Amino acid sequence: MRSPFPSFLNNNKILLFKICIILFMNCATYRTNLCFTKCFGEPTGDPPIQSSSKLLSSLETISLDGHFSFKNNQAAAKDFGKRYHMLPLAVLHPHSLRDISITLKHIFQMGSGTELTVAARGHGHSLQGQAQALRGVVINMESLKEPAMQVHSGNLPWVDVPGGELWINILHETLKHGLTPKSWTDYLHLSVGGTLSNAGISGQAFRHGPQISNVHQLEVVTGKGEVITCSAQQNADLFYSVLGGLGQFGIITRARISLESAPKMVKWIRTLYSDFAIFSKDQEHLISTKYSFDYIEGFVLINRTGILNNWRSSFDPKDPVQASQFVSDRATLYCLEMAMYFNSEETETMNKRIEKLLSQLRYIPATLFQSEVPYVEFLDRVHISEKKLREKGLWEVPHPWMNLMIPRSKIHDFAAEVFDKILSDSTNGPILIYPVNKSKWNNKTSVVTPDEEIFYLVGFLFSALPTSTGKQSLEYILAQNQIILDYCVRDLPGCTQYLPHYSSQDEWQAHFGSKWRVLMERKSAYDPLSILAPGQRIFQKATPVQHLVSKTNHKTSILEEENAKMI
Repeated sequence: MRSPFPSFLNNNKILLFKICIILFMNCATYRTNLCFTKCFGEPTGDPPIQSSSKLLSSLETISLDGHFSFKNNQAAAKDFGKRYHMLPLAVLHPHSLRDISITLKHIFQMGSGTELTVAARGHGHSLQGQAQALRGVVINMESLKEPAMQVHSGNLPWVDVPGGELWINILHETLKHGLTPKSWTDYLHLSVGGTLSNAGISGQAFRHGPQISNVHQLEVVTGKGEVITCSAQQNADLFYSVLGGLGQFGIITRARISLESAPKMVKWIRTLYSDFAIFSKDQEHLISTKYSFDYIEGFVLINRTGILNNWRSSFDPKDPVQASQFVSDRATLYCLEMAMYFNSEETETMNKRIEKLLSQLRYIPATLFQSEVPYVEFLDRVHISEKKLREKGLWEVPHPWMNLMIPRSKIHDFAAEVFDKILSDSTNGPILIYPVNKSKWNNKTSVVTPDEEIFYLVGFLFSALPTSTGKQSLEYILAQNQIILDYCVRDLPGCTQYLPHYSSQDEWQAHFGSKWRVLMERKSAYDPLSILAPGQRIFQKATPVQHLVSKTNHKTSILEEENAKMI
């Protein structure tokens, strides 16, 4: 009897042809955009990259409510990190949503034959050039003042704000209505769009989650220039893409932020520990307690002498005699910082709650310091320090900051290796450390977090004077940061960067892990030419060959569907 296989092939030549195409396309499509040209060589017949003069002339044809600046744009090539300086071709100062949309549409319609990219810049607090665009367009989001802030009171209060608005201004405006946002960053002179593109974390995150967990709605301009309103119920894929999306999928032009009743005062408390295990256990206890503090953070203090004397300018010791006699025999101490919000009529109840909570902790008794300050003063505390540093010329210096998220199961190994060994002689700036609850984060967003219910944020907020040498130099701090990163990659699986920065797409792919495929699909949908946020260095501006890869992916999925039906 003849085998049925040759007959099958003869009768299904089309199917065989499609299978061959699918196999070929799969080989091509799994190569990522950044390496495609490098792997296969420069395509022939590409449109030439346009000259700067032609690009300028093209931008000048756009009718705007605001304006472009084509000269003296050095400020847009700087940021808080003071390490990257990429001069843009132009800076857009938008006066309307339309200005942003029409500019992005114009650049998108120019196609892949232009190198123009676009970066949204808020208050310039990026650390490694993330809001810069070399020979591209930087959008000065602080110029966008419409629509004006609008506060909605009621059972579920919220405020609508422009994407370039600073959180400090939102605080002052909402307080006029007796309301306040729930979740903050430690520094309030940051833009809404900037923090929502990352996450926005401070000591309230254990209870309310990061700022991206407290957003009802967004207005976004995609990389194609489309203006889309999105929320968890409307255009949800874009909504979750943009939140924590590092600016890759759209520019946030408006955000609706959740509010709550605002307190008048804050009881602010600090105390010290000499044992990391006890310190971390107390932190975890507090973030898991139902009626706990409203704010919980911590610091690592390495080789910091006279720390209690420094506190006296803002805090009062619970026991002045014990505090004056305190002497530590440890080079490394851990500070637990807590705050409870209250109004004047609640003072007695608040003090009883705090007394009960403190009785459950095992801090060094002599180191308990307390203060009562207005709510605004507490939230804007870092700005007060900023003013002092500016007066001394210590603010506009390089900031080689590094922020990590460490799973709870790895935090003790991390502390032993990093605080006791790698940083045993460090004095280059504050080190933050505090736990948060993963259940308060939405896994649908683009943010990557450790896969444990409790994980720690560890922030190395170092600074380096340009004239510093040796262990205080920028080069030394950067090398030290790399040692810590290498240790985490090698010995502590599950750790990840917050405010991430990588130099290759392979590293980005490892960072996003299982989210990488979804991220690629979202990029293809909302910014197919990779126009947005080039400073993140995740994707390069798409070339015609790269654009073909996107089309090939689409055709492959169609063939796979047809093939599945036929088989």
